[in-house]
Amino acid sequence: MHTHNSASPGRPGTPGGTGSEENHAARSHPEHVVLDIGGELGALIVYTDAAMLGTEIEISRTGEDERRSHKDVLQREINGRPAYTAVFDKVSAGSYTLWVNDEPRARDVAVTAGAIAELDWR
Repeated sequence: MHTHNSASPGRPGTPGGTGSEENHAARSHPEHVVLDIGGELGALIVYTDAAMLGTEIEISRTGEDERRSHKDVLQREINGRPAYTAVFDKVSAGSYTLWVNDEPRARDVAVTAGAIAELDWR
């Protein structure tokens, strides 16, 4: 399965947008998440509690702690209820470390090609 991200340029908080990251994390995100997975790419969803809303979670390949990218915990909706998630898509299959406040929170997190891995930090 291969899907594409449908975020449109110019929307605040998206690439090409005019809003700040802070405003992006502060609002609810009712839109569907479209994941780009397939081939050698997978995805990782981290579920958190409301206290982590807006928190930046970083990801790095195992053994490459200094090479990180990040996603913010955003409020989304699952089955009509609020859910707080960080969604990493386009992740190459392999093993990863997740970081919060420059400290490793989870190591050896496996991401499989064509699949969605999930972590529950609630």
